[in-house]
Amino acid sequence: MSRDWLEKLPFALWAYRTSFRTSTGATPYSLVYGMEVGLPIEIEMGSLRVALEEQIPKADWAQARFDQLNLLDERRLRAADSVRAYLRNMAHAFKKRVKP
Repeated sequence: MSRDWLEKLPFALWAYRTSFRTSTGATPYSLVYGMEVGLPIEIEMGSLRVALEEQIPKADWAQARFDQLNLLDERRLRAADSVRAYLRNMAHAFKKRVKP
């Protein structure tokens, strides 16, 4: 039994919050903050996304971020619809296996 779980907890939470969920069709992070997370390795090593964001003027970046936040409610509604469809499919698959 490992006793250093407290040290590993932030990493586990990070992985949970940034991994794609089939049921919602999004990551929990994107549903809260309205954008996908920038992984630390992307910032450290550099990636195309980080390089492109650095070239955008601050006013344009702020406007793009504002637009993303305006669409956040729509993304959350789509995620809720996706969850309902996922649950319907799971119930249908379960009911097919049940014998009367």
